[in-house]
Amino acid sequence: MKKRYHTLGILQIGWPTLLLLYCISVSANPPVSQYHTEDKTKWVGTWGTALLATDPKDMPPKPGIANHVLRQIVCVSIGADKLRLKFSNKFGNSPLVIRSVQIAAAKDSSAIDMSTIALLTFNGKQEVILQPGTEIYSDPKSFELKPRARIAITISFGEVPSILTGHAGSRTTSYLFDNNAAKPGEKYKDMIRIDHWYVIAGIEVEAKNNSGSVVVFGDSIADGRGSGTNKQNRWPDILSENLLKNPATSKVGVINMGIGGNAILKGGLGPTGLLRFEHDVLDQKGVRWLILAEGINDLGGARDSLAADDIAQNLIAAYQQFIDLAHAKGIKVYGATIMPFKKSFYYEGYKNSARNKVNEWIRSSNHFDAVIDFDQLMRDPNDKDVLQYELQAGANDFLHPNEMGYRLIGDGINLSLFK
Repeated sequence: MKKRYHTLGILQIGWPTLLLLYCISVSANPPVSQYHTEDKTKWVGTWGTALLATDPKDMPPKPGIANHVLRQIVCVSIGADKLRLKFSNKFGNSPLVIRSVQIAAAKDSSAIDMSTIALLTFNGKQEVILQPGTEIYSDPKSFELKPRARIAITISFGEVPSILTGHAGSRTTSYLFDNNAAKPGEKYKDMIRIDHWYVIAGIEVEAKNNSGSVVVFGDSIADGRGSGTNKQNRWPDILSENLLKNPATSKVGVINMGIGGNAILKGGLGPTGLLRFEHDVLDQKGVRWLILAEGINDLGGARDSLAADDIAQNLIAAYQQFIDLAHAKGIKVYGATIMPFKKSFYYEGYKNSARNKVNEWIRSSNHFDAVIDFDQLMRDPNDKDVLQYELQAGANDFLHPNEMGYRLIGDGINLSLFK
């Protein structure tokens, strides 16, 4: 196999070697946290989002979040009686000051159930300062968290970095309040709506018997482009709902680590899949399964047939690296085939040939623990290279599913894979 190379300073090494060196380095030097306390509790992820440096166009509008209150809504998967939250300044360029954090069951719009308010602490204190490049867990907190509950996370900020860590594709509305003096739970005025998340990274719950989580590692199709804002109907949401309804899988959490525009090898939005795999998959608590559903943005950027063939080979090698790393931690890996994209802005015949080559390897290599065939599920029966018209996002998108398409994907995943 022809090796492709990335330049690291003046040293050139094959990128599979680079990935292994990176993972070894991260394992030896895990993401920094200000507090390291021994905790023998078994934690399992119930919600999470993949992080990147917030693009200037996605930064909070005036007056900004510094010295103001931001309420962010998330929808969890499994429930529990005890939880902890993770906050991040991973990409920040200066300290992030959190003065206080409260959680509560969310109602309509920005409203919360006042009877459920709980104040979080960090090493026993309400205020915490996250240095650049650091992440932190809150102290464990007793809280009646119901499965698929919508939770409001209300943060009172002090000073914040000019580069915020966050997730642009929230498909969920957050609420900025121009009143930092209000008491927790008090009704706010002058509310500004923002469809992004900032600083919040994950929610973990105290594990019950047979609890575990599945990480969805992907791009905009995992992230839910084409789904409904505030409807929580991305395909990982549909999968979570189905897992909860099935008694044999009702303790399985779902963590969506999709980033719109993300690529595995190079380019794209956010850290590449190669660089974020350790943080977004292997470092998650309680992970038992991984759905690998990424690659279209790598193929879409191919300049010609030779480049597309190289990308296909390197994607296959990357998948193998991910499989090996996950298996070393006892995680089962399910490969999702890349969906058709003819008629989309990405399409060229040589890119489609490369897609078919990658899909053939996913289906026939026997390296994955199972295959989830998105391609076969979503293609037009009259033209296998086209996404079904009634399932695509509209405006001649032909790349992303719509709400019906995401429902079909979520419902098409065999729940016996997660027993």
